Amino acid sequence: MNDQFWKRKSLSEMTTDEWESLCDGCALCCMHKLEDEESGEVFYTDIACQLLDIKSCRCSNYAERTRLVAGCLRLSLDEPEAFHWLPNTCAYRLVADGEDLKPWHPLVSGSAESVHEAGISVRGHAVSENDVDEWSVLQKRS
Repeated sequence: MNDQFWKRKSLSEMTTDEWESLCDGCALCCMHKLEDEESGEVFYTDIACQLLDIKSCRCSNYAERTRLVAGCLRLSLDEPEAFHWLPNTCAYRLVADGEDLKPWHPLVSGSAESVHEAGISVRGHAVSENDVDEWSVLQKRS
């Protein structure tokens, strides 16, 4: 991409299309997460939101996700605390912190597959919450 808008614009200056294009498609934001109450550290599980298409790493109902899924992570400059739940590789966090995008980011590489090829996405690791037997998950942790 010739127009590296993320280098010259803040998140608040971006158009809706620019904002949306920052998503690299890793789908880590769609994974169930746990937070250590003492350290504040966030841990990602392998269990994905029911709306995540785990093959494409995209939400199957993006427009309605916050209505359909309680606690769905919706990024907004009005709620910067939500950025805490994002991985440190996330473009939203990087741009907010004045850093550049990673080389595997689709806006840099020119390929939507680069995030998967780099092993950053949840492709091949995620299990949909629709396919998880809650009891078997608890048993494995015991």
